[in-house]
Amino acid sequence: MITNPSKSGKLISTLTKVVNLLVSRDYDRLEALSDGVRLKAHYIKDGVDAYGRTLTSPPTQAFEELDVVEVEGAVKPTYSIRFRLFTKEEGRSDLELQATFIDADPESDLMIVEIDNVTVA
Repeated sequence: MITNPSKSGKLISTLTKVVNLLVSRDYDRLEALSDGVRLKAHYIKDGVDAYGRTLTSPPTQAFEELDVVEVEGAVKPTYSIRFRLFTKEEGRSDLELQATFIDADPESDLMIVEIDNVTVA
């Protein structure tokens, strides 16, 4: 877990942005946010569509329950993120966002995003 509160806020801001793009089905902007590293828009869309339910915004407290592991030995502060998404039909779902966030620019409000997977956990 992250012990530095400023990193935690930045991480949650970045995650919120990513989740909002997923919920709004704006896969092209999500790909642009991640510079297309690892997953392209159509793969993200396919993962969400295959799940067959409607993504919805999670409750605020869900962002406090994310699984974060700091990547040791990384040049820039890097975090592996796993976050269970929410659907209209289920609430907390089995669909999980897996991503890597890199804090490359201390002046930026967001971290660099790499979408690793959107999959059933």
